[in-house]
Amino acid sequence: MSGGHSTYTPKTGLGRWMDARLPVPRLVYDSFIAYPVPRNLNYAYTFGGILALMLVVQLATGIVLAMHYAASTELAFHSVEKIMRDVNSGWLLRYLHANGASFFFIAVYVHIFRGLYYGSYKAPREVVWILGVILYLLMMATAFMGYVLPWGQMSFWGATVITGFFTAIPLVGEWIQQLLLGGFAVDNPTLNRFFSLHYLLPFMIAGVVILHVWAFHITGQTNPTGIEIKHKTDTVPFTPYATIKDGFAMVVFLVVFAYFVFYMPNYLGHPDNYIPADPLKTPAHIVPEWYFLPFYAILRAITFNIGPIDSKLGGVLAMFGAIAVLFFVPWLDTSKVRSAVYRPWYKLFFWLFVIDSVFLGWLGSRPAEGTYVVMAQIGTLYYFAFFLIIMPLLGLIETPRKLPNSITEAVLEKNKTAAAAPQTTN
Repeated sequence: MSGGHSTYTPKTGLGRWMDARLPVPRLVYDSFIAYPVPRNLNYAYTFGGILALMLVVQLATGIVLAMHYAASTELAFHSVEKIMRDVNSGWLLRYLHANGASFFFIAVYVHIFRGLYYGSYKAPREVVWILGVILYLLMMATAFMGYVLPWGQMSFWGATVITGFFTAIPLVGEWIQQLLLGGFAVDNPTLNRFFSLHYLLPFMIAGVVILHVWAFHITGQTNPTGIEIKHKTDTVPFTPYATIKDGFAMVVFLVVFAYFVFYMPNYLGHPDNYIPADPLKTPAHIVPEWYFLPFYAILRAITFNIGPIDSKLGGVLAMFGAIAVLFFVPWLDTSKVRSAVYRPWYKLFFWLFVIDSVFLGWLGSRPAEGTYVVMAQIGTLYYFAFFLIIMPLLGLIETPRKLPNSITEAVLEKNKTAAAAPQTTN
């Protein structure tokens, strides 16, 4: 937990002088060195640090790329090509930034699923979770606008289709669309708006990240057991124990990231986006980036009217509802047990939810026709049922496994089981 007296002691005269006026070293020491963390954290908890690293990568590469990019419909595509060919290491910067967006989302999805599995959203960490969902929304907005900037075929038509969905909103829909586009169609004002916002939003993300980290430093870190820290033996200092684990996970993650950057840099992109934007030629199949595909499938799954709500508006509401429902997860889950480790039924439904999310992502890449639509409807139904039906009901009817008395007891029990395993097999 964050409470308690600071043990930081400046060792130099300058350090003591600074500590009395702007105690930044004390803040760093208390937050990232002496900060006590549960001793049973696994590698699923390293993705928070990985996300911080990827944010730095995206900011650094994005700032340099912005120095060479031209936010003009006539020049944007060619400026990107110029970056690739004429700017020193421009190809590397672009591939780092483009693939970095995908790996950013890989890390955030693992981070979200970990939170859902271990119940990191439960009291008193509701604000931590809500700030995390806000970060996810900001990331989605930033990524969507960034995808438009190369001004390829998929950039142009993706922007046209996605912004067109806002017209389904009664009364204010067309006004919102025109505000986003800067006119009546995707054109130069749209590109200027998206470039400005794409540059601005990452700094907003950095600000919310600080709030996110601050919030969980106040409430304390969760752990795989879901049990709060009770004794000093339940914790270890953040440095070196968590630092080493985070550092190792970052290295492994960066190795995989580097493989994509250097050996398959265009694998996660769409071939049509390497063709200059042409308003007169529509691609055969318009799809967003892979990290938006589950929500794209949900959007297209609503092919029927719901009372006064037509199918187009229903799809838009379902898509935004799929994200909005995440804000209410702390109150939808009625179980008093945090971790899925001790909730056998919740664990089963959780893994079905993970499979369903991947399934929806695949369906989002398929044409909206035939059996694909039916499967998307089934996938959408389970997505919402998981949050709105399964979570509330399981908390009332599920019988959880017996919880250990403390984190230390859980660790010792695990070590005892691991030590006894070889004897059992002989």
